[in-house]
Amino acid sequence: MWQCGCMIAPESHPTRLERFTTDGGAEVAVLTFAHGPLNLFDQAMFDAVIADVATLTENPPRAVLLRAEGKVNSAGVDVHVFDGLDPEQGAELWRQLFAQICHPLEALPCPVIYAAHGLTLTAAFEISLACDIILAAPKAKFGLVETVVGLTPSMGGPQRLAERAGSGRARELVMTGDLYDAVTLHSWGVVNAVHDDVDAAARALATRLADGPTRAHDATKQIVAAWRSGGIAHADSVTPGVSGALFATDDLRGAVRSFLDVGPGKAVYSGK
Repeated sequence: MWQCGCMIAPESHPTRLERFTTDGGAEVAVLTFAHGPLNLFDQAMFDAVIADVATLTENPPRAVLLRAEGKVNSAGVDVHVFDGLDPEQGAELWRQLFAQICHPLEALPCPVIYAAHGLTLTAAFEISLACDIILAAPKAKFGLVETVVGLTPSMGGPQRLAERAGSGRARELVMTGDLYDAVTLHSWGVVNAVHDDVDAAARALATRLADGPTRAHDATKQIVAAWRSGGIAHADSVTPGVSGALFATDDLRGAVRSFLDVGPGKAVYSGK
């Protein structure tokens, strides 16, 4: 649910952004929410995530994993963030969060995975919907519960949920403000897979995708983004240029040669 929470100590940082290198030499970035037991999105948390996303945009890895520490992924937004806002200030808040969190996450030129091990509400759920793949633990629960403060989710949740689950289910989830378990959302197509050890599964998937043809993954994202904005005809119109550019990459050239010389599945990718 939406919660009001106290700021954590100034010397603590609400997030951690770490990087590791796979055995195949690919860099993976892990962004962890670590803002106390509830991982509330107060102003400090929003500022930290904005800064981390900017860092990822400036220096993209070959895969990104978003996760959280503690019992929950996030219990929502600190309602103090909204207190006293007038309509223009409210609109500016959402413009900023689209421009500095959701849209840059979607535009990262690599796979982005979200791991939900527990309760994932409001801003955290909307951020997960801006990722490419959502993995969840069986006990994870999700909700867009903004109705408790007379608001509708405004970081892209309704429209991205509708894309994954259909407009009727999106309206149900938002209007009721109910919590939905991981198995239900997996059956709806919102969650990609459910794993008992979701953190291990997410790290394994991030590693696997990071070791793959990063430029091709980026091309996939561009084609899907074109479909999202303009339908199949628009996606068809951009695909030749986006896909054609891959023939200039070291990864495609090397993988074609590897396939012809030693068969499928043995290519090694550098991300170039």
